[in-house]
Amino acid sequence: MFYGSIVWDPWLILSQIVCLQCLYYLTLGFLMFIFVGFRVSRLSLVYLFDFSILTASSATGWCAIAAFLLSSLAGSVYMFYLNERAKKCLDFSATLYIIHLFICIVYGGWPASVTWWVVNGTGLALMSLLGEWLCIRREMREIPMSRLRSNV
Repeated sequence: MFYGSIVWDPWLILSQIVCLQCLYYLTLGFLMFIFVGFRVSRLSLVYLFDFSILTASSATGWCAIAAFLLSSLAGSVYMFYLNERAKKCLDFSATLYIIHLFICIVYGGWPASVTWWVVNGTGLALMSLLGEWLCIRREMREIPMSRLRSNV
């Protein structure tokens, strides 16, 4: 898993990015359904991609903020299983949030809300740092030795 020659495989990296992005949006959609779905009459993509939803002035906005932050925590666990290296966690997290920014710009224009930037910046930091911590814990484990060498 960690050892051997390092080979640059762009298809692997691209597939990891796509997989991480899909898992992030699936988790975000599920959490939006749990937290916000019962508060609004109709749940749509507006709650995922419109910057005006993330507001601290309403209960629905706080629920959406909670969904975004919990999705970033879940994203760090996904990175733990997908990329398996601590030094790649910041790259994958930043890529995910940059793609999210582009989708938000296409969907609803440039995010003009300070709350949107704070929530997504916090989500980026949480995903990156927790993902690195999880990967470092795995990388620092002792290598199990199943057989003892005997000098005969």
